[in-house]
Amino acid sequence: MVGTGIFTSLGFQVGDLPSGFVIIMLWAVGGVCAMCGALSYAELGAALPRSGGEYHFLREIYHPSIGFLAGWVSATVGFAAPVAIAAMPFGTYLAEIFPGTNPLLLALAVVWITTLVLLWDLRLGSAFQIGSTMLKVALIVVIIIGGLFIRTTTAVSFLPLGGDGGLIVSAPFAVSLYWVMYAYSGWNASTYISSEIRNPGRNIPLSVGLGTFLVALLYIAVNAAFLRTTPVSEMVGKQQVALIAGNHIFGATGGKVMAIFICLGLVSTVSAMMWIGPRVTATMGEDLGILAWLARRNARGIPTTAILTQFVIVNLMLLTAAFQSVVNYVQFSLTLCSALTVFGVFVLRWRRPQLLRPYRVWGYPATPLIFLAISGWMLWHLLADPSTRGPSISGFATALLGLVIYFLSPKPVREHSVS
Repeated sequence: MVGTGIFTSLGFQVGDLPSGFVIIMLWAVGGVCAMCGALSYAELGAALPRSGGEYHFLREIYHPSIGFLAGWVSATVGFAAPVAIAAMPFGTYLAEIFPGTNPLLLALAVVWITTLVLLWDLRLGSAFQIGSTMLKVALIVVIIIGGLFIRTTTAVSFLPLGGDGGLIVSAPFAVSLYWVMYAYSGWNASTYISSEIRNPGRNIPLSVGLGTFLVALLYIAVNAAFLRTTPVSEMVGKQQVALIAGNHIFGATGGKVMAIFICLGLVSTVSAMMWIGPRVTATMGEDLGILAWLARRNARGIPTTAILTQFVIVNLMLLTAAFQSVVNYVQFSLTLCSALTVFGVFVLRWRRPQLLRPYRVWGYPATPLIFLAISGWMLWHLLADPSTRGPSISGFATALLGLVIYFLSPKPVREHSVS
């Protein structure tokens, strides 16, 4: 979860929401939404323990075509876009540290190197993932401590002021929320590799629940540190907000050192999405004849074809799209698939009440309903806002293309179901 969004998204929020209290509420609402979604996914992941995430859940709950639609979104943009979105600021941050270097070439380089590592040795990729995640968390803790104890601060107030209530229920708040949910993305990641997790009935709820709660606390605190130390005017519309804030907290040299660690953290985001995404497309290949080539694995069990397919899509995104347009393009479809999956908790309990559920979502039915309400509000405003409508419709059209491919394809190779 801890990746690109926390280091890049604040600059796209503070322009329309110039209030410390509202920004903290924005990240708190995002944390609540992610937690409710994570707990709902945990029930499905424990009851239907097979890798594939939304692809597997939706085909079991609704129909194979709906599962394929979600899998198609994941295969085409759902994981490729986060890789590109992490690689872009990696290039931007590194170019700030080493002036004269080309951000695009740096972004391409990190994707190429990470892909080669994952193709060579999965265990090496896993070890790097664990180490770099610990590094990112440590970096955020250092930023929080530095931001809280620095003496030179801005005039931002974290107490509610007049007009804040109106901002919280405004369209800019809803639109900014999709940047926040993008930063929280990954709360459902362990459900994509359920079949590779020991004791999924225990470990999936533990990983998504505890992980989401801890990340929400870190995200709220680090945004407070950014706002407390850095003038809003310097962050508006900027991708490298962590570097800008780092210069205020630690000075120019300290800011560059921090940027180096951020770059290492962004590499782990690239690695995580390049690791998990191909597992979804490989699972699709096992089920649908037209995509059987995606299921090919090498002698070490690594889905090489799926990895290389995602690698090509990422490179195309890096060469043809900008940071903000990629986020706008992908977020609508991903939010829609997540909402369908969480609604599936109700559907599955109604259709298959006797299904063994090692874990039942805490707070049912309020927990999934909270997620659905926030997601629906966000989806509505993504379509209503002129700046996000076009990319959202394009992303939705990409998802619908998956349905066309499904119904024009030969009969699935085999049907998987959990009884």
